[in-house]
Amino acid sequence: MSFNTIYLTLMSVRMAPRLPLIFLLMIHGVSSADWGVSYSPSHICALKTSSVIMSCTYTYPTGHQIMKMFWTNTKEIKDKHEESPDLSEDPEYSQRLQYLGDTQQNCTIRLSHVTQKDEHKYYFRFRTDIDQWIGKQGVTLTVTDLQVEAPERVTEGHNVHLTCKSSCTLTDRATFIWYRNSQPLTERRDRNNQLLLQSVRREDAGRYSCALHGHSYISPAAHLSVTYPPENPVIFISPSVIVEGDSVTLSCSSDSNPPALNFSWFKGGTFVGSGRNYNISNISSDHSGVYKCKSRNEHGEKYSDAVTLNIMFHPGADRNVTVITTTSGGLFIIIIIIIIIFINIINIIIIIWFIMKQRCVKTEDNRVKQICDPSEDTYTALELKSTTSDLYDTLTTVRPRPPEDS
Repeated sequence: MSFNTIYLTLMSVRMAPRLPLIFLLMIHGVSSADWGVSYSPSHICALKTSSVIMSCTYTYPTGHQIMKMFWTNTKEIKDKHEESPDLSEDPEYSQRLQYLGDTQQNCTIRLSHVTQKDEHKYYFRFRTDIDQWIGKQGVTLTVTDLQVEAPERVTEGHNVHLTCKSSCTLTDRATFIWYRNSQPLTERRDRNNQLLLQSVRREDAGRYSCALHGHSYISPAAHLSVTYPPENPVIFISPSVIVEGDSVTLSCSSDSNPPALNFSWFKGGTFVGSGRNYNISNISSDHSGVYKCKSRNEHGEKYSDAVTLNIMFHPGADRNVTVITTTSGGLFIIIIIIIIIFINIINIIIIIWFIMKQRCVKTEDNRVKQICDPSEDTYTALELKSTTSDLYDTLTTVRPRPPEDS
């Protein structure tokens, strides 16, 4: 072979394209298929303050030794002589990161008490006696809290749905727990993140929050208000003792949600005013009668029980007026009292008539001699209870003594 032939051959080898790395590795007996890291799953949605398992496996050529392996949240490094930061040596992670794998093929870790600051992409990296490798796909961690989505108010008797929402779909299959006013609704455990309240009652109003079974985190509370029409309006009267000419205020109060803002007043069946309070100035007998109030909100209306103003005059008083307020039960009691007073008056009249009918002569020993009949030879002596009283304690019959001979 001539010198020119050898020269041309060498030039052709020099000018040939470089062989790829894979080919070079195969020349040395090492295939890139022998190196690798895989993650399952590659995306994780975790609840705030919970623990996360990042499952991982890795492979490397047989016959070689693992020199170092670690997890990092940095994929690339600027200086080829530097290594990615090892999370197990980072104060932010060292107490929360636990390696569950081995030096063969398992590279799984547990990261506990995660927060939004932990939202990163995490990579497993290892180095052997001949080379180093990083699993570039990585694991993406998203941390979420829980929020209760509910209407601000619902009308009594209607149905309502409350939803426990997260910013991402939780990786772990979750069982939801619901709370009302910080008390667990133990009968409300479900894999569905919705809470259905049927035929809502006013007792269902309160602060609702949700959580996941087995986790300590509880969502912020959402307030649910149950609206209903007025119930049991009541009339209050001030002052309680009223004299003719005074000013009187009747106030109407009712239980409703939202609070009733519309009130109407009626005397008998006639509308006499509006507003929560009904004022009567310079009260007189013309104001006596039966009063009612009507309470109304956007869901309905309700009348109160009747209240009666009775004007009664005391004998001998200068037209002083006592206002007696009654309901139907109070009116019955007043009627009974009037009947008792009437019976007592009748009894007094009978006693006076009986006394006036008798002709009485008071003796020196404070005995009253009642002559029942002049033709009779007997009389009746009644012993006075006191010298100033007209009442008697005992009744005795005394026969007259025969006249003495002189």
